[in-house]
Amino acid sequence: MGEEKLLGLNSNQQVLNLLLQPRNSPKQPLLAGVDSNSSLSEFGVLGFELGYSMENPNSLVIWEAQFGDFANGAQVIFDQFLSSGESKWLRQTGLVVLLPHGYDGQGPEHSSARLERFLQMSDDNPYVIPEMDPTLRTQIQECNWQVVNVTTPANYFHVLRRQIHREFRKPLIVMAPKNLLRHKDCKSNLSEFDDVQGHPGFDKQGTRFKRLIKDQNGHSNLEEGIRRLVLCSGKVYYELDEERKKVDAKDVAICRVEQLCPFPYDLIQRELKRYPNAEIVWCQEEPMNMGAYSYIAPRLCTAMKVLGRGTFDDIKYVGRAPSAASATGFYTVHVKEQTELVQKAVQREPINYPF
Repeated sequence: MGEEKLLGLNSNQQVLNLLLQPRNSPKQPLLAGVDSNSSLSEFGVLGFELGYSMENPNSLVIWEAQFGDFANGAQVIFDQFLSSGESKWLRQTGLVVLLPHGYDGQGPEHSSARLERFLQMSDDNPYVIPEMDPTLRTQIQECNWQVVNVTTPANYFHVLRRQIHREFRKPLIVMAPKNLLRHKDCKSNLSEFDDVQGHPGFDKQGTRFKRLIKDQNGHSNLEEGIRRLVLCSGKVYYELDEERKKVDAKDVAICRVEQLCPFPYDLIQRELKRYPNAEIVWCQEEPMNMGAYSYIAPRLCTAMKVLGRGTFDDIKYVGRAPSAASATGFYTVHVKEQTELVQKAVQREPINYPF
């Protein structure tokens, strides 16, 4: 985890304390938890954590990279063991990998956890919608791992708790933007962590991880009057929401895809039905040949075809142009690129395909 590991854990200490708090016993001492720094040998340390998680399946084992970019030093572990170990050897692991990921102008070595690589190694079929009944959990059990990009403390808590409450184990890859650790709008009500019926975060399935967070904006129009549905993932949501408020674009809905893999077909289709006349946009910070776009596009297209909402050409892309480097090394260029993509996503004019 390197020299910044404990700093990262301390920033998330409230969420971690909730995980370690005995349920229904708020006055009891926290359960045992161990956090420790490790050497900057990603390959060796991640290999150790993988083995530990397999030998101790009831432990929540978390490995956090100093920056997601540095995880490529452990690529052998991801390729040979974590992504395919269950398929090859029928051995499950619930290892959690936290990879700081997000474009803050820190350059090509401190911006990208290479989200596209983890999604490319996912084994779900982009042209077939699987059984989506949440009580059966067929989709996740048939997928090799989970890839998420969470944007609220409550969702972060629930996705970690889900790891240890299941009767089976799957690896969890978490894109963890450092930008959101102290973001003024990245917060959750305490009731969203609770399972008490009647609290704001409670639904028919209780408070739990939200694979997709629907639009949080108060619309001046009926849902049929929404002109654009922007789907995104990660910290870019907060910039999009800020720009939407700035230009008073109340006819733009923004939904956050919190779980990228397995793809939440059922929730995506729910939002497509909610906004029947909306232009459909995928917005991301990453270049077009990186990030989630190549993974999302065919699956979103499959969901749209079932509802008669169009084809691949009807999915508009907003993000950076294809690039060899994951990010620019010039802060002024970063700001210009980021501003342009955020403004484009909520602009009044229709978005041309593909740019």
